[in-house]
Amino acid sequence: MNYNYAPIGQHQLPPLPYSYNALEPVISQRTLRIHHDKHHKAYVDGLNKTEVSLSDVRKRNDYEYIKYWENELAFNGSGHILHSIFWTVMAPPGMGGNPGTQTINHINNYFGNFSAFREQFTSAAEKVEGSGWAILIWQPAWGRLEILQAEKHQNRTQWGGIPVLVCDVWEHAYYLDYQNERKKFIDSWWGIVNWNEVENRLILASNGQLPLTTINSMRFKMS
Repeated sequence: MNYNYAPIGQHQLPPLPYSYNALEPVISQRTLRIHHDKHHKAYVDGLNKTEVSLSDVRKRNDYEYIKYWENELAFNGSGHILHSIFWTVMAPPGMGGNPGTQTINHINNYFGNFSAFREQFTSAAEKVEGSGWAILIWQPAWGRLEILQAEKHQNRTQWGGIPVLVCDVWEHAYYLDYQNERKKFIDSWWGIVNWNEVENRLILASNGQLPLTTINSMRFKMS
């Protein structure tokens, strides 16, 4: 099943699976609205612009500025993918469930236990240089999970890795609510992880699938 097909230059900003105030007090309505409606949309717009421009490049057979356009494709495309996943792997406090069977089994098999996994993921998120992400991927080449840092969305990846849990630590993700206390944001963020979504993503990732919208049929409705 292709969850994400979009013609060239027609990617869309996915809707949130909850209302803007649903993640409070961990993430404020103001932060979520700016982050989703402004920052994520900018990556979608940038990706669409880049795809259209590259289509024109191909028609003209003019690759003088290919380095620029390939960088834009990687940056905006990765930003769109990671943000799309980010919204889905969060849920209102108390509604995200617990890590599922597949998730726990793979975590225990590789990291030893959940505490060790959480400590490594938290440290990766806290210490990523500049702006970036902590990303739990399913790595089909190894047949197991791995934790990576990413800077500028697309950097420091492993080819083939499929994200199943991501934490955005660009300053726009938390600064209005936590100022420079990134670690405080990360510690609070664990309380809104949607483990039901992570479990479903892991199962799909093991089959090579990466949806950009929520997998759970439940969409959280808040006032």
